[in-house]
Amino acid sequence: MYYGKVEICGVDTSKLAVLSDEEKRNLLLKARAGDGGARQRLIDGNLRLVLSIVQRFVNRHENMDDLFQVGCIGLIKAVDNFNTELDVKFSTYAVPMIIGEIRRYLRDNNSIRVSRSVRDLAYRALQAREALTKMHGTEASIAAVAKEIGESETDISRALEAITEPVSLYEPIYNDSGDSIFVMDQISDITSDDDTWTEDIALREALKKLSDRERNIINLRFFSGKTQMEIADEIGISQAQVSRLEKGALMKIKKNM
Repeated sequence: MYYGKVEICGVDTSKLAVLSDEEKRNLLLKARAGDGGARQRLIDGNLRLVLSIVQRFVNRHENMDDLFQVGCIGLIKAVDNFNTELDVKFSTYAVPMIIGEIRRYLRDNNSIRVSRSVRDLAYRALQAREALTKMHGTEASIAAVAKEIGESETDISRALEAITEPVSLYEPIYNDSGDSIFVMDQISDITSDDDTWTEDIALREALKKLSDRERNIINLRFFSGKTQMEIADEIGISQAQVSRLEKGALMKIKKNM
């Protein structure tokens, strides 16, 4: 169980430093001026950020020490390449750099083999995207990357898809007070219709016993095929609330059937 692990890669995670935004900015300015001590303090002060990101990959059955080390490489790249002149928080820049480094590591160790030419194109595209992102302060589009490296948008998109690590439908992407939201909760299903759900009389009766809000969420989620985020926007509550109400309604349906 790595969530409760105190030591990882020889680092006592319970004693990791936490820096304020002001401290980070001051250290970044000193590091940019060549202060090696400030650079090291900045790296040490953001190891907790690396740890929190590594924990997202706990279900991948990878060695967490290895992922932590790889994440630290991403952090170091973020420290060395962050542009202090842009009005962007360091963590906003560092998080995608750390995640990107870990994903590259996972792709390189992926059992699904991708041709060398496709991998080379994908890595060229990723490098160009990182450079453009650093230059402009916002994530570069596929069109901008294509123009930068002189390749078609279609080829770049296919290459990036080919090296993407598969994600489980049951991988948690958000957690609020113990109620996790999984990848499958974000997927629309436009094939669902009323007939699919109302053929069974018992199901009809179970739906009648739901509250108006629960019935509305079930209708939108499974009859209209909307995502939880779309439903949250439509009825004016949070996605976490939609998730809880949906799960509660499904439990009631199951019980009443």
